[in-house]
Amino acid sequence: MTRPAAKPAQSVDEVIERMREIEARLDPRDGVACFNRMYLGVTELAGKRLTAGYFQDRAFVERLGVVFAGLYFDAVEADEAGRPVNEAWRPLFEARGHRRVWPVQFAFAGMNAHLNHDLALAVVGTCIERRTTPDMPPVHTDYLKVNELLAQVEAGLRASFEAQIATVPTREAEPLKHIVASFSTARARDAAWASTQTLWHQRNIRPMYDSTLAAVTASTALAGRMLVTPVLAPPEPPGEE
Repeated sequence: MTRPAAKPAQSVDEVIERMREIEARLDPRDGVACFNRMYLGVTELAGKRLTAGYFQDRAFVERLGVVFAGLYFDAVEADEAGRPVNEAWRPLFEARGHRRVWPVQFAFAGMNAHLNHDLALAVVGTCIERRTTPDMPPVHTDYLKVNELLAQVEAGLRASFEAQIATVPTREAEPLKHIVASFSTARARDAAWASTQTLWHQRNIRPMYDSTLAAVTASTALAGRMLVTPVLAPPEPPGEE
């Protein structure tokens, strides 16, 4: 039985609620759950900063966050309905149950899909909706501020990974360390901004827009498959040995 499509979120609070619902129904070891936890952490931080005056254009940032999250929710709904998931998301969803892929790999594979593929689409779509442009202040300034929130969550995830991998023999740990070190949310957001600029200028030239988006999708999927390369089984959570 397929789950009925959820009502689209209209605020960051509703996005957070939806992510918590996803978290509640998934096995914590599920690859999508691993990404969802990281994304939820970032979104909760962003929600707090929205009310604290951290961003110059709160309305734009909140709408961007809602549009952006909607693309992730589209992937979740497609999978739950038995429909094909967007190619950029496919590596995460196909590997989600593999027990030789670590939670940090799943989290980064999700961020890879969401940042390298979805983010540019969300910025372009939000700019069109709100009748502004990526180059109009303070769009890029606020965009960069989100990097600080991502850096906090990413640092915590990497610290947890380093503590776990320290118990693994060096020879076995090296391939996994290499995979994890290959991804950076800051680099991904820089690449996403470059894609945003290109797609924005091509938005009314459909063949060029479609060609660029296809190339972005394919390269994102390739990176995603690398990120979920099975290497070795992670340690079981306490009480589950």
